[in-house]
Amino acid sequence: MPRRVRAAAKPLPPPSGAGDRSGYNRFQGRVPAYDDFPTEETARMSPFKAYVIDQDAHRKIVSRMTTLTAGQLDAGEVGIRVHYSSINYKDALAATGAGKIIRRFPCVGGIDLAGEVVDSADARFRPGDKVVVTSFDLGVAHHGGYAEYARVPAAWVVPLPAGLDLFEAMALGTAGFTAALGIVRMEHNGLAPANGPVVVTGATGGVGGLAIDMLAQLGYHVAALTGKASESDYLRGLGAAEVRLRAEIDFDKVRPLEAAQWAGAIDNVGGPILHWVLATMKQAGTVASIGNAASFDLHTTVFPFILRGVSLLGIDSGYMSFPTRLRVWERLGRDLKPRHLAAVTRTIDFDALPGAFDDYIQGRIKGRTVVRIGA
Repeated sequence: MPRRVRAAAKPLPPPSGAGDRSGYNRFQGRVPAYDDFPTEETARMSPFKAYVIDQDAHRKIVSRMTTLTAGQLDAGEVGIRVHYSSINYKDALAATGAGKIIRRFPCVGGIDLAGEVVDSADARFRPGDKVVVTSFDLGVAHHGGYAEYARVPAAWVVPLPAGLDLFEAMALGTAGFTAALGIVRMEHNGLAPANGPVVVTGATGGVGGLAIDMLAQLGYHVAALTGKASESDYLRGLGAAEVRLRAEIDFDKVRPLEAAQWAGAIDNVGGPILHWVLATMKQAGTVASIGNAASFDLHTTVFPFILRGVSLLGIDSGYMSFPTRLRVWERLGRDLKPRHLAAVTRTIDFDALPGAFDDYIQGRIKGRTVVRIGA
C-alpha cells in the first residue's frame, strides 16, 4: 500500500474570473490534501524548491527562492513533477515588479511548465503522462511553473504533442504557442503565401523569432522589423527574407494610408509601429496584434479598415478553448515546429533564475530561455 500522509486542507478562493473552466469546483475552493491523492510520489513531494513572488509591507515586490510543501499548492485535479519551465517577458515583469502582473500574493512564478503527471483525479491523465501547461492563471494567480511540483486544474493541461519532447515544449512555451495561434488565426482569415509578404515586428524577441521561423517554413516571404541592426544576420538565419530597421522609418510622419506592402503582419510592439503596419497593409491584409512591448496605445484611422479591408485580430492565448489549444499544440509538433528552435534557445539551471530577469527588462535578450527545474 502506498504511504498515506495527511495534511490539513485550508480554504482558498478560486482566482477572480476563473469560473467553471478553472477546475476548482472539484475541491470546492480548497487545496487538496495528500489524502486526495494517496501515492508514494505525493508522499515524496515535501519539501521542494520554488521561486515565490510576494509583496512586503510597503507593497514592493519581493521575489525569492524558498521551499514549499505539497499542502501549500493550489487546488487542482492534476499533480505534476515539473521538468522544465521558461522565461517570458511577462515572467520578468512579474518577478521584478516592473509590471503589475501578479494578482494574488504570494504566488509561485512561471506562466509555463512541462513535466510528468504524478497523480490525477481526472481520468484523462495518469501518472507518468507527459504534459504541458501554459496560460490561464498559471504563475499569475495560481502557483506556477517555477517549482519542482505543481498542482493545476485538469482543464489547463495539454498532453505533450507528438513531435515534441518536454524541453522543446518549453523552448516554445507561451511565446511559441502565441506565435502559432496568431498564424492559425491569420490563416483562417484567408492569409496564404501567395497573398504576399508578412512582416514581423519585435523580431528578435521570443514571439518574433519563433514567428519568423514558422512563417518561413510555411513558405511565406518574411520581413523582420527590428531596432537592432547587429541582429540582421541572426534574423536572416531564422528565415527572414529581408530585414527592415526601425531607424529607417519616421513613425511620426506616417499617413493614414501608405504604400501597400504586406499581406500579413504579426505585431509584438503596439504603438506607432502598429499604426505604421496598418497603414502599409495590402488589400484584405491581416494583422495579428500580439504584444505591447513599445506601447499599449494605438492612434490610427479607420482608412485601412474601410478602404483596404484590413483585418486587425487580437491574439489572446490566455483563455483559449481546450480544442483550439490542443489543435495549435499539435501543429507545433508538426508543420509549425520551428526548424531553428535549438539555435534560438538557451538553458539555465533553476538556481540561476533570480539573476536572469533583468536582461529581459533591459531588452538584452533574444530568443528563448528554458529553465531546467527537475529534469
